[in-house]
Amino acid sequence: MYASIPVHRKEFSGGKSSVPLLSDDRLFPADAAARSIARQLYASVKDLPIVSPHGHTDPRWFAENANFPDPAQLIVVPDHYIFRMLFSQGVPLERLGVPRVDGGAVETDPRAIWRLFAEHYHLFRATPSRLWLDHTFESLFGLDAPLSASTADLYYDAIDAKLKQDDYRPRALYERFNIEVIATTEGALDDLRWHAQLKQSGWKGRVVTTYRPDSVTDPDFEGFRDNIRVLGEITGCDTGTWQGYLEAHRRRRAFFRDHGATATDHGHPSADTANLSADAAAKLYQIVTSRDATPDEARLFRAQMLTEMAKMSVEDGMVMQIHAGSRRNHSADIFARFGRDKGFDIPGRTDYVQALKPLLDAVGLEPNLTVILFTLDETVYSRELAPLAGVYPCLRLGPAWWFFDSPAGMRRFRELTTETAGFYNTVGFNDDTRAFPSIPARHDVARRVDCAYLADLVVAGQLRDDEAAELAHDLAYRLAKCAYRL
Repeated sequence: MYASIPVHRKEFSGGKSSVPLLSDDRLFPADAAARSIARQLYASVKDLPIVSPHGHTDPRWFAENANFPDPAQLIVVPDHYIFRMLFSQGVPLERLGVPRVDGGAVETDPRAIWRLFAEHYHLFRATPSRLWLDHTFESLFGLDAPLSASTADLYYDAIDAKLKQDDYRPRALYERFNIEVIATTEGALDDLRWHAQLKQSGWKGRVVTTYRPDSVTDPDFEGFRDNIRVLGEITGCDTGTWQGYLEAHRRRRAFFRDHGATATDHGHPSADTANLSADAAAKLYQIVTSRDATPDEARLFRAQMLTEMAKMSVEDGMVMQIHAGSRRNHSADIFARFGRDKGFDIPGRTDYVQALKPLLDAVGLEPNLTVILFTLDETVYSRELAPLAGVYPCLRLGPAWWFFDSPAGMRRFRELTTETAGFYNTVGFNDDTRAFPSIPARHDVARRVDCAYLADLVVAGQLRDDEAAELAHDLAYRLAKCAYRL
């Protein structure tokens, strides 16, 4: 581990700053005419309800509605955007309170974690995390002094005091954020107890689940064969057979739909699909469930299961999301010590044209199928994804995803896909986050970027004013509701 680069900067001495953390015109065009149009478009959509159709917030928060414990646990510890940046500058994850797989010692003093975060806050300059965090600090907690080592305690005390209030509990924040619906993501073996508790609570907020079957469709997933056994036990299906295994998925999907799910989610290294005969698929299933699969066998089984999930979506109407291209858990050491989702998922080159063809040949023209494609490989936006979504009725393009869910990344997404796929083969925005307080900030960034893009098109004579206004509303709200059948 190497030491962080020394930075010479003037520290704020405390109290109030004369300059707000956020500019009212942030992310709007520099051109005066376009900026004026962007302001008008943004004013028309900034207060629309938030539809959050994909993310990783914890349903337990809403079920129990307990106060968040402290600023560190709310903002720092669960957010891999934060701790991966600090780790890159030599800060051990243990010092940030990130739990170890073996239960080993980590920092438990939330104020110490917060001070360490504040000391390194300069690392986030010009990053999307900085935008989200400053928005949260100013809009949610009323803070306008820049965060630094010298203001760490001022921030901690102000946030901590508010978190003890009833109007900062999860349900109150959900309502304050103007969230209309939020989707969580649970694994195929989850008992969905928190969703069941929510359903029985009488609370009017809408929190739905999403079916994520990777643990029982990916032979490389830790405990894969044991997971298959548990899948059989909880569904009453004979997962020793291929047909019994598929029936187990159907039953779990139905169980998830009973708890509000409208979508599935699949996080595979590639977008490879396959359409084997029933006999060939059954033989492959026996191989991957009887011994450790080879890399080729594991890849083929994942590919077959994407097609099987698409066929089931034709049957039950669940929207299918494919988050392909992430080389997950790139550091074997970090994965062994801290587990999944610790900032070491890295983008990789990804093919979609050939990879998706078996699935599309099988069910790509079915009218009841919606497949939302995400990528971490921007080079395929205009070459592959936009042409595919621009012709196959089942395909939609998910918004710019991790590493590219940034102002510049969102802008590039629009520039590279709109000419071929248009706006209406996209699905608006989703925040895909575990960091609950950042949700309104992330949606605000997306709305500003889209309004800026639309404003430029108006100035260039490519859109009329009324078309831009309608599109701003659709991109901020309607497309997500329609695509995810919410």
